[in-house]
Parts: sequence; C-alpha cells; structure tokens
Amino acid sequence: MQRAKFTEISPAVTLIDDAGEATCYLVKGKEKAALIDTANGKENLKEIVRSLTELPLIVVNTHGHCDHVYGNVFFEEAYLHEADLPLMKEHFSMPQGKECLKRTGLTPCPTKSIRQGDVIDLGGKRLEIYEVPGHTKGSIVLLDRDERILFTGDALNGHLWMQLKESTSILTLIHSIESLQPIRGAFDRILTGHSQAPEDASLIDELYAGAQELLDGKTQGDSDYKWFFGNSKRHDYGEYGRSIIYDEKRDPRV
Repeated sequence: MQRAKFTEISPAVTLIDDAGEATCYLVKGKEKAALIDTANGKENLKEIVRSLTELPLIVVNTHGHCDHVYGNVFFEEAYLHEADLPLMKEHFSMPQGKECLKRTGLTPCPTKSIRQGDVIDLGGKRLEIYEVPGHTKGSIVLLDRDERILFTGDALNGHLWMQLKESTSILTLIHSIESLQPIRGAFDRILTGHSQAPEDASLIDELYAGAQELLDGKTQGDSDYKWFFGNSKRHDYGEYGRSIIYDEKRDPRV
C-alpha cells in the first residue's frame, strides 16, 4: 500500500503526506514544478510525483533533517542551504540513513546551494527564498505570493523543536521571525513540514510571542518533555496547545 496520500490545496499546490510522518509539497507553474522536501525515502517519491506532473522538476530541501531529505536519493539534484549540508550528511550516516541507502541501492543526490534572495521561477509562478535559522542553522522558507502561502518546513510550526544540538538560540529564532515582517502581509496561510492542511498565518505571530516569553524567562509551569535523545522542557503558548521544545541548560540568547 502506498504511504503517500495527496491533498489538493489548490490546482497548483498538492500536499503529499508520507504516512503521517512528514509532509512535502508539489508546486506547479506553467513551465516547471517544484518539490519542497522529499520525506523519509521509504518509497520512490519520484515515481509518485511523476504520477502528478510531467513538468521539469526542481527539488528544494527546507533543511537537512532525515525526514525531509532521505527521499533525495530518488532525484538527480536538490537545493539545500549550505549551512545544513553537514547536517544532511550526518543524517545519512545514521543507522536509518544507511538502511535507506542499502534498501534503495542509491546514494544521496548532489546538492546546490540556495540562499536568501534566491527565486525559483516555475513559469508564471515564483517561489521566494528566505533564511530562517532557528530549528536548524540552514532552515529556509518559501513564499508563494500568488497562493499567499508560506512553506515553512520545520522552521516555523506549532510544535517547534529548538532543543537540538543543531538548533540556534531562541534569540536567533526571534530575529528570524522579525526578518519576515516585510513579507508578513504577503501570506495568509502556512504549510509546515508536518501539516495535514493549511494553517492560519497567525501561528507565526503566536510563535513569536512564545519565543519572547522564553527569552524573558517566563517559564513557570513549563513541563518535562521526553524524546528519543533525552529530556528537555516544553513551553506552551497560544490558544491551540502549541509549544516550543527547548533545552533549559542552554542560554536562550546564545
């Protein structure tokens, strides 16, 4: 049974859900299509995408974590911010990464650097690139002004992991969100790396407020958070059970 499930967000945007574990997106223009993230590599994503479009394809990784890059093995090249290239290589060297390579008999495709200010022109549709260090140092988001959608990967979401060794400080996250203010009026919805449907753009405003609370030391009532590499803390914010996971031993300013 195919893991990938499709949801049409619009005639130009298709959400591809990988068994509830990660989400990637196919965005179609008149001349080309873009695939944003490549999920877990557990089935041939290229064949799946080709069932949806025959347009020339541009692959973009929002960051270097395994559940967003393992599917790179099925493609010829992908774009990734250079700050996350070591992270992607590290994740392919982990046991599940080695298993992916052994199972498919493939290797990760070469990557090209993508940076703030780059624009992916699909023909009648443009995706603008913005750097948003926080979850990882090389996280990016993509703005589709026509659809009024911001594709955020894991950089901006309602359950944000900031406890990782590759994560930046909370202060850097705040600066990243502030840097998006010039385009804040250009999108109404966001699609994250784990969305099942579009979310209101106000999530970003609430995330900013939650991060500011952490910076100000307003952590009373924060709870313990267990994950597969240890214990961290969970700071809830907003009205919908949203949270930031953080390392209480780390200075939020550094």
